[in-house]
Amino acid sequence: MADEKNKSNLPPLSLHIPEPKYRPGDVVDYSDLEIPEAGAQARPDIHSAPKDMRDMVYDMIRVLDDDDTAVGPWDPKLDDETLVKMLRTMVQVRTFDDRLHRQQRQGKTSFYMKCTGEEATSVASTMALHADDMCFPSYRQQGILFVRGYPMVEMVNQIFSNKADKLKGRQLPIMYSSRELNFFTVSGNLATQYPQAVGWAMASASKGDSRIAAVWCGEGSTAEGDFHAAMTFAAVYNAPVVLNVVNNQWAISSFSGFAGAERTTFAARGAGYGIAALRVDGNDPLAVYAATSWAAERARTNQGPTLIEHFTYRADAHSTSDDPTAYRSAQEREEWPLGDPIMRLNKHLIRRGIWSVEQQEQLDADCLEAVKAAVTEAAKNGILGHGLHQPFETMFQDVFEEMPWHLKEQAAQANKEREIKWPS
Repeated sequence: MADEKNKSNLPPLSLHIPEPKYRPGDVVDYSDLEIPEAGAQARPDIHSAPKDMRDMVYDMIRVLDDDDTAVGPWDPKLDDETLVKMLRTMVQVRTFDDRLHRQQRQGKTSFYMKCTGEEATSVASTMALHADDMCFPSYRQQGILFVRGYPMVEMVNQIFSNKADKLKGRQLPIMYSSRELNFFTVSGNLATQYPQAVGWAMASASKGDSRIAAVWCGEGSTAEGDFHAAMTFAAVYNAPVVLNVVNNQWAISSFSGFAGAERTTFAARGAGYGIAALRVDGNDPLAVYAATSWAAERARTNQGPTLIEHFTYRADAHSTSDDPTAYRSAQEREEWPLGDPIMRLNKHLIRRGIWSVEQQEQLDADCLEAVKAAVTEAAKNGILGHGLHQPFETMFQDVFEEMPWHLKEQAAQANKEREIKWPS
């Protein structure tokens, strides 16, 4: 009876449902967002134990200050040539995205995804890695291919799913693959690349190799079981892998709170597993480069995995199938306090005296012409609905090393039926 009486005095249980701060039509105010001063973050020694750097998961590594000057211990002190290459590559990625988005709207392909505002998280990261390091991307890391010199024509062929598509039309547009450039096939199943990357890194270590792995996912994907399985294996076996979480605030139409952002940072998940973790300004290309370089050096010297949360913003729609005006305020992009990664690096180079407004205009024009040429060349191999797709026989290929008898029989039968001339 006493227990029943005590229970009657308790308030009813309630379920918390995460709700974004701003919806369509709302005025956006980011004044409550804690943005630390650039250059104020300590740079731990790469041999530091994860438990000794837990405060890093709540801070935010920043290099470019409000005057676009590189400051602090995380400044990677890159030379002029590297900085210009970084800017040029990010502009190439954005120009490519804009043009291919237009191709989808014109009906030349079925689907496309842009990484507008997030270019630094793939371009600067990849530039800090070795060319033979294995990359396991999600679907918004096309910048990796641009850094490593993958031909734009081949990318467009894959997007158009035409007869020159090296993946033979079997992958959704933008799900690239390049064995030669150590770029693992993009998967539409979120977070599957995480255990694959950790497994690859473990194999590299077990063979005594010198190559490390790097993997990317969005903050929403950290709620997937594959993410946590990978974190466990990475921690237990000290896998040489850089684990990137691109926190762009939105997983399609679900804001980051549904993946846990209301409780803590995504970098804090690394601390929970005993993994070194950093939180970085994802719109600061120099900070992204510095953090990745630090993590890669840890991996290469057997110090284990590092989780990096890139705090950024998805400036455009999730994909061509998405309309962000239906679920978020149009002011979010304009008010985002960390700015635009391309503009920030552009201003830094101008302040440094190695760039100008005229050079930027010429770069923009050159990138546009290059993308136009690639699209025109790829379109010669066909576009969506034109009939110039992969040969019929390819549907039976690349599944078995040696095609079994029953598939040979089916292929022959199907081919025979295709050759029948039906009466008009």
